[in-house]
Amino acid sequence: MTRFAPILGWLQRRAENFIALMLAAMFLTFLLQILFRYILALPVTYTNWTVEFVSIAWLWGILFGYAFVVRDSDIIRLDIVYNGLPLGARRVLDAVTGLICAAILANTLPKCWDYVQFMRIERTPAMRIHYNYVFAIYIAFAVAVIVRSLLNVWGAIRGTGSRYVTPIHPEGHDYD
Repeated sequence: MTRFAPILGWLQRRAENFIALMLAAMFLTFLLQILFRYILALPVTYTNWTVEFVSIAWLWGILFGYAFVVRDSDIIRLDIVYNGLPLGARRVLDAVTGLICAAILANTLPKCWDYVQFMRIERTPAMRIHYNYVFAIYIAFAVAVIVRSLLNVWGAIRGTGSRYVTPIHPEGHDYD
């Protein structure tokens, strides 16, 4: 796996660049929309594509970002009860929740694929983009979450990962 680290690192940085470009494009489109509506006083029909673009970019940004940019350590968890459990119980809980999440998404994946394929007959109102391109990111998102969940299950079974390492001073704080 270490020989693929440079390639995976490069792909990770390109995914981060893609999200940054998407956020910049959304922001500039939002500013353009303000210009058209409030400064140039043009009718809303001239700016319909901006609302559509921002909506599609937001959808892609959220799903693409979680699938390819967000690391497991970046996810915010409400783990007050979880951290109070013994290590073995946490591992069992991680394995069970990972399997449930992967099973639910894997079960829905064929129907989602059918829906995405069906939506190629429809286009968005303003930009005329086929809806299957708009919704295709969900397939990548679902597959990435399935893989991530199964990797978490494997880590829970093996007891590897930062979640299962007991700190030297469990009562200590990061700022000590």
